[in-house]
Amino acid sequence: MGQEDQASTELGVDTGRSVRGLDEVDRRILEALMRDGRLSIRALAEQVHISRTNAYARMDRLIRAGVITGFHARVAPEAAGLGTSAYVALTIEQNSWREVSAQLARVPYLAHAALLGGDHDVLALVRAPDNAALRDVVLDRIQGVPGVLSTRTWLVFDEFDGATSPWR
Repeated sequence: MGQEDQASTELGVDTGRSVRGLDEVDRRILEALMRDGRLSIRALAEQVHISRTNAYARMDRLIRAGVITGFHARVAPEAAGLGTSAYVALTIEQNSWREVSAQLARVPYLAHAALLGGDHDVLALVRAPDNAALRDVVLDRIQGVPGVLSTRTWLVFDEFDGATSPWR
């Protein structure tokens, strides 16, 4: 059994990628880290009301199992010079997701892309400095990807992150 499979088994993860092994303490650890990813193990243990040894072991297990995939800064797009955001829905040729996604990964200002089921095949979030850059990304870069049949763009006027944890 590989290291990733063993870690998944320890957490109760089945091959369908559904996590079943998170207990209340694991969920509290995740909530605390989602609020502040820079918490020390000591501060995390205090917030979650467990020992430092337990906090360290649980963090290590959550990282090895792929539940925690990294730590990063949340950047305000406008403050970082990316004042124009849009969602772009793509219709792609059947069975071309792997090739299209590989090309989309190289498109500047593309913040996120997801394969969908429904009227469109892909939904991409583009964060660009201005409308001219957005136009270039959509009309030249995205529509120029082999396998992309059509796009539809929605400008974002305002946005917010959900305030509640998914476990409450």
